[in-house]
Amino acid sequence: MKKKLSRKNILGALATLMPIIIWMSAFFLIPLIFIIIISFCSRGEVGNIVYTFTLNNYLKLINPLYIKIFVNSLLIAVFTTLLCLVFGYPFAFIIAKSKKQYKPLLLLLIILPFWTNSLIRTYAMIILLRTEGIINSVLLNLNLIKEPLKLMYNNAAVMIGMLYMMFPFMVLPLYASIEKLDMRFIEASRDLGANGFKSFLYVTLPLTKSGILSGSLLVFVPTLGLFFITDLMGGSKVVLMSNLIKNQFLTARDWPFGSAISVVLILIMVIFMLIYSKLGGTKERGGIL
Repeated sequence: MKKKLSRKNILGALATLMPIIIWMSAFFLIPLIFIIIISFCSRGEVGNIVYTFTLNNYLKLINPLYIKIFVNSLLIAVFTTLLCLVFGYPFAFIIAKSKKQYKPLLLLLIILPFWTNSLIRTYAMIILLRTEGIINSVLLNLNLIKEPLKLMYNNAAVMIGMLYMMFPFMVLPLYASIEKLDMRFIEASRDLGANGFKSFLYVTLPLTKSGILSGSLLVFVPTLGLFFITDLMGGSKVVLMSNLIKNQFLTARDWPFGSAISVVLILIMVIFMLIYSKLGGTKERGGIL
């Protein structure tokens, strides 16, 4: 029989959880409820909030201009995630299968960017990519190009900045998953006649699915909310959901509309988290997992 929890144990559990409950309520739950309430309000003449119920803020999102911004934001987030996965998987595989004495150094190289402010790293990328930057200067001096490449203020520049910023978030979960990979499964597939590609496709990828899903979620969700990279590297030519929200709160002073966009963005993130939970929690039948 299960022992009943004593009053002392219940009080101890509450005392342990209370700081977490207070923290999450003060900095997550209450602000979220406040944003949801404001999203159904109106903007006053001087930028104040008029607490009258309306759906106009959500109806405004049907505008083709905002739909285009939403689609562009999702596409950039998806392509950034795919690029991080394509470049990060072999990188994580090399680290996981390298000698033990080299792993700490290689992991340090991945973690090292976290020691520097993300804004400073973005400006470093601008120095590399701008018209008079290092990349264009080197290519011009080598006579490989006749005029500077337009590497800034476009979608490609934004994705490069996102890739640079989010790359470690993809590599670390992949590394944790690949390191646990049992090489005997790969050897068995080779013995059964599978070549390198088939072995990777049908054995390695399924066994590291959890790392792929975790890394993709860690990259995709924050990418939707990064606004400073778009502002600095995309200029006024690239506007994403995160920039639109920032502009509504700080420039247009239309907090209700900015809150409505924030709620929609949160719902999109929740949907993808549910998809991740479904894919990560479902075991494949008839496969390795």
